[in-house]
Amino acid sequence: MLEKIAFNLIAFSIFIIIFFKIIRKNDTNYIGILILQAIGITVSFIEIKIGIDANPFFKTLRYIFSIIIPCFIILMELNGLNFSEVISSMSAKVLMLIGDNKAAKNVLIKLVTKYPESYIGHKLLAKIYEKEGGMRKAIDEYVKLVDIRRNDYKSYFKIADLLNDLGQKNEAIQMLENLIKNKPDLYECSILLGELLCEQARFKEAERVYQEALKFKPADFDLYYNLGIVYTMLSEFQMAKEMYAKAAEINHRAYGANYNLGQIAFIQGDLDVAEKYFKHSLYGELEAKAYYQLAKIYVLKGEKDMAINFLNKAIELEPELLEMANKETVFQSIKQHITVSVKMENEPLQNEEDEKEEEKKIFKLEKQAREYLESTNSLVRDMNENFVKQKVEEKVDRIFEDTKMKKEKEIELEKEENQKELGSN
Repeated sequence: MLEKIAFNLIAFSIFIIIFFKIIRKNDTNYIGILILQAIGITVSFIEIKIGIDANPFFKTLRYIFSIIIPCFIILMELNGLNFSEVISSMSAKVLMLIGDNKAAKNVLIKLVTKYPESYIGHKLLAKIYEKEGGMRKAIDEYVKLVDIRRNDYKSYFKIADLLNDLGQKNEAIQMLENLIKNKPDLYECSILLGELLCEQARFKEAERVYQEALKFKPADFDLYYNLGIVYTMLSEFQMAKEMYAKAAEINHRAYGANYNLGQIAFIQGDLDVAEKYFKHSLYGELEAKAYYQLAKIYVLKGEKDMAINFLNKAIELEPELLEMANKETVFQSIKQHITVSVKMENEPLQNEEDEKEEEKKIFKLEKQAREYLESTNSLVRDMNENFVKQKVEEKVDRIFEDTKMKKEKEIELEKEENQKELGSN
């Protein structure tokens, strides 16, 4: 009997506390707790009135509903947590999990309207808006998160990322530069800022961003690889070579890095090193291009059978390389040995699909850097060929001039001899 009276006193006291919370906060989320408490207290009064004892199971439930859960809620709020916010956010997460974003959104809007400083409410709303494609509304929610927590660098970064998606590149760059001043070790910020600067051809600034980021992640593949791209676009091929080499050391399956190293070696005239790197890049998405470059090397080395074999493999994997091969003077001597038949019908549509697929695999600037290396390689080779041609022409001209001068001297000598003969006569 004493235990029941004590239970009722404690439970009723907690009931009063919860009740006043409802009045003060005007929040209906607490009503469920009051109902559970009321049931427990009512059952206890009935037990006292009738003089019976509930079985242990129901007695345990009574304590859980009327004392333990309400006490837990009170302690939680004493520690700065809002019970209503927790319940609403949990409900929203469940609704999001089952795909009912509309209902989840309604719950969260109700929450943030009631509690404008609800961090979790604004965060979940931002995610829903972002998922639905409402980027502007998502940005507004992330801005509110930053207002609530000034050191919420991830939300600040998210705003910049969404601005980038909306095409507001300059605003995104400005936000990222401000963020990186306050949080220089934020890796995602450095990567995105570097990419945006590269898109605007601000390669020197991108270099500084990546170099600074290396202080915090000194063994990161992406940072070294992106630096390789930056130095490539700056035509600083030796530095690009060092960066690609470090990237390849970190990731031995970095086919792009090996391919670019092969291009740089080719530009520098080191055919053996170029051959080694192109062979390393044969097993990734650059297989066809690697075969194509190897075919060039074998032509220059005089190994025509290998060159023909590799050129045919390249065209078989990537048919559009046939048109490129027909334009390149390096393949003049083996063009007639191309045996792969290429269907040109409907090729533009297929090419468009391939390009879209390629864009998914590699980021735009990486492709641009690769094409830049390829064009530089062709330019250097054409310059070398023109240089050799010029030297041959100069030599032929010199021989012709020497022969002409020799003949003129012979004619002069013959005239002098004729004059001497005439004088003697």
